Amino acid sequence: MISIKNFGFKYQNSKTEAISGLNLEIADGDFVGITGTSGAGKTTLTFALNGIIPQKIKGDFYGEILIDGKDTVEHEAEEFALSVGEVFQDIDSQMVASIVEDEILFGLENFGIPHEEIGARLKKVLKELGIEDLREREISSLSGGQKQKVAIASILALEPKYIILDEPTGELDPESSRDIFDLLTKLNREKGITVVIVEQKIMLLCEYVKHLVVLNKGKLEFFGTPNDMVSKIDTFKDLGINIPRVAELSSRLIAAGIYSGEVTLTVDEAEKMVREVLRI
Repeated sequence: MISIKNFGFKYQNSKTEAISGLNLEIADGDFVGITGTSGAGKTTLTFALNGIIPQKIKGDFYGEILIDGKDTVEHEAEEFALSVGEVFQDIDSQMVASIVEDEILFGLENFGIPHEEIGARLKKVLKELGIEDLREREISSLSGGQKQKVAIASILALEPKYIILDEPTGELDPESSRDIFDLLTKLNREKGITVVIVEQKIMLLCEYVKHLVVLNKGKLEFFGTPNDMVSKIDTFKDLGINIPRVAELSSRLIAAGIYSGEVTLTVDEAEKMVREVLRI
């Protein structure tokens, strides 16, 4: 479990805290989406969840963050590397090799995975992510979605308990974005990996995640299920966050007594709702 208690952080030479008084618990096996406008503190939070803050990025650290009971202030970031994997926002800066196979092998070899296990892990992760055909490809020749899968494969090969991703679909088209979310859902369901993802595409978050975190100017504005968020539609709009139109439509129909079902979060659910309301 990840436990965040009254966490705050102020970067060096900054006059204000990037995050302030944040309290949050992420249970094992959860799939959590984090969203908010620019400057909300999203990336700061991801850096804090694997010890990069405060071990690598210095500043004033308040409160505590515990990863399975280990305090990120008291333990080096390297101690969390095998249990907490992170895919950064700038995917190209994360790549250290020129060939896909070498990129995945880099982590396995540098984190002390027994030599006799490395080959099997490489083959396994390539198959699980459906990128066996990319094994000998140059990373520079890959599409954005393929690079994201290679980055995830490099982390997955280390068999982490948690995967943290900072806007992995930012430069991807809708189809590739959905592919990444489908992959993360599979890892979450079949392997029990806890997924924490920063994402601006609220429709994808509402469709896939189990819990949603909304940050606003470094403070926690909302934590709950996607269904829970409809009770704060106006609040989200004030923050510049538009919830899915299908959710807003269903919530207003429910409020008007026209529809008695659950809030809809996908187009398919909305179609079913409309057919029920119109009795077609």
